Amino acid sequence: MKTTKKWLSILTAFGLALGLAACGNGGNASTEAATDAGADTTAAETAAEESTEAASESTSAGDKTIGFVISTQTNPFFVSMKEGAEAKAKDLGVNLIVLDAQDDAAQATAGMEDLITKKVDLIIVNPTDSDAIGNAVIEANDAQIPVITVDRASNAGDVLTHIASDNVAGGKMAGDLIIEKLGGKGKVVELEGVPGANSAIERGQGFNDAIATSDIEVVAKQTANFDRTEGLNVMENILQAQPEIDAVFAHNDEMALGALEAIEGSGREILVVGFDATDDAVKAVEDGRMTATVAQQPQLMGEMAIEYALKAINGETLEKSIPVDLQLVTK
Repeated sequence: MKTTKKWLSILTAFGLALGLAACGNGGNASTEAATDAGADTTAAETAAEESTEAASESTSAGDKTIGFVISTQTNPFFVSMKEGAEAKAKDLGVNLIVLDAQDDAAQATAGMEDLITKKVDLIIVNPTDSDAIGNAVIEANDAQIPVITVDRASNAGDVLTHIASDNVAGGKMAGDLIIEKLGGKGKVVELEGVPGANSAIERGQGFNDAIATSDIEVVAKQTANFDRTEGLNVMENILQAQPEIDAVFAHNDEMALGALEAIEGSGREILVVGFDATDDAVKAVEDGRMTATVAQQPQLMGEMAIEYALKAINGETLEKSIPVDLQLVTK
């Protein structure tokens, strides 16, 4: 009997020991699980932080795409504008898509529609025709894609800002110079830009407002579509039709240079004033062949368009009109 009780005591003690061991092992497992859970939490927090940093980086300039519809690339003025925009976009790390409308209002509209489809972050447009581009601007508004115009405005739709020279003031500068050179009287020819282009309308307005205060008469006014070859052809016809011409004001340098070629071919002495200060025109002024050109800064316009586009994308409010300085280039 004593032996049986002795073995029962031993077995009971052994069972208690096993239970305590089991409890001890369970405590270690819980501690390890808690440690693992803590590690997982830290890893999750680190991953979250990395995700936040990545999200922050995704809003950087490098992830932004700006579309730029430019009226033409056959005119040195707009080539300089494009080059300015491309250089600034590269400098700021912005993706830039440039589309050449080839002086075609329908292509300008199609270009904007293509950029809307691509869901770019902002569209810069240098319209061929200020009226014709309006519907495309409205489409961009509907797609909630902001629009900036440069050099030429849009006559419809909402734009964040318009970056341009004061074309009215530039036209007036040309008119005032011709008044001075002709002593307030004489006969002049006005070569107009693309019909409907905001810049052509405003330059003509400034010029005609200026000469209205004098005895200068406009004997011929005709479009040459901002093109040198058309400027040459139109001026040749005007020279045949008009025996007296004292000066020519062309709405841009390309037309002025074409007109100059026609005038030099005719052997007549006529003052020529252009607009834009392209390299060829400035050289013609320096050589004494052209009287003057109103200097714009197309490269700066392109640079400013990108700078202000990125500001707008980043939530800054822009002034509705951003002027670019002008000056008269004479010998």
